[in-house]
Amino acid sequence: MAAPALPPLPPQFKSIQHHLRTAQELDKREPVVAYYCRLYAMQTGMKIDSKTPECRKFLSKLMDQLEAMKKQFGDNEAITQEIVGSAHVENYALKMFLYADNEDRAGQFHKNMIKSFYTASLLIDVLTVFGELSEENAQHRKYARWKAAYIHNCLKNGETPQPGPIGMEGESFADAEREEAGSSSAHSGTTPSSSSTYEANNIPTSNYTGIHIPPGAHAPANTPAEVPHNTGVTSNTIQPAAQNIPLVDPSLYSAQSAGEVRLTPEDFARAQKYCKYAGSALQYEDVSTAVQNLQKALKLLITGRE
Repeated sequence: MAAPALPPLPPQFKSIQHHLRTAQELDKREPVVAYYCRLYAMQTGMKIDSKTPECRKFLSKLMDQLEAMKKQFGDNEAITQEIVGSAHVENYALKMFLYADNEDRAGQFHKNMIKSFYTASLLIDVLTVFGELSEENAQHRKYARWKAAYIHNCLKNGETPQPGPIGMEGESFADAEREEAGSSSAHSGTTPSSSSTYEANNIPTSNYTGIHIPPGAHAPANTPAEVPHNTGVTSNTIQPAAQNIPLVDPSLYSAQSAGEVRLTPEDFARAQKYCKYAGSALQYEDVSTAVQNLQKALKLLITGRE
């Protein structure tokens, strides 16, 4: 079911144009993530300007899109339960980050990995619809945005980027965008469906479901490795690496609930989140992450402590 078309993007909403563009790109392969990208854009737009006629019209149409998606995916847990949705969006964002980070550390610099870094940072923005970002995710966002700008500018200037973490020079992706946009930044009739500044630089909007993310040492916490879907392409396929499965904490076998342990609603929510992370990890055959998160949930439920 096609989502209702949006009117031209008001200039006041320029800051959310890339989140809306990302939603369009993910509509078919990751509709849950696309839904939350639009929800983030809606909430952000409401804070920016909900009173001028053009902004009200745009937000009204965006709300129609969200309602249409809710009807279409009404039986999807990730849409109906925020804790499931949060885990789904976070896992996808961190997979994008991990793909770009592994490419970067291997010295494989190309426009697709730049786009992956930047898209990961946008999706971490989207996580704010569920509450305040963790310190870890805030750092991932800052690093991903800076890396996207740094590598983009190096390639543009014919320089070889330095792989891996290096001192951030205060460069930002927004700076790179402004530099590339030039006088075109004055255009106020941009719609979310038109090419963004970044895509105007011919960065491919390829389907990421065919990307294999090896379970390397650079994975952020709770990040499953992605197993590629069958895309019909057999060349250069990386076979899954053997995984080091963590030992089960022996204290859990004999742990007993202290008599007066009373779990709060927040404790139950955290335990549920750990279980959801474990479930997401198993979807990508990341046994290590699944075991770690299940142990965290079990310890919390038995002892009332993390």
